[in-house]
Amino acid sequence: MPTTLTAPERKALYRIPEAMTLLSLSRSVIYEQIRSGRLRTVRQGRTRLVPAAAITAYVDLLELEATKGGTR
Repeated sequence: MPTTLTAPERKALYRIPEAMTLLSLSRSVIYEQIRSGRLRTVRQGRTRLVPAAAITAYVDLLELEATKGGTR
């Protein structure tokens, strides 16, 4: 049974598929943003995780670029 994230459910770290769902981005775009340094991740063993704060910072960056006419 698939797990869906609801607004009240707040975690400190998200797996890549969860971050994909939260940000409505494909896997390839998520990894592109990670490689470019726009989306910060941490490693726990072999697992790459996205901190909740990094997701918030990424959304803030997108909003800033939209209002300031920043580059992608």
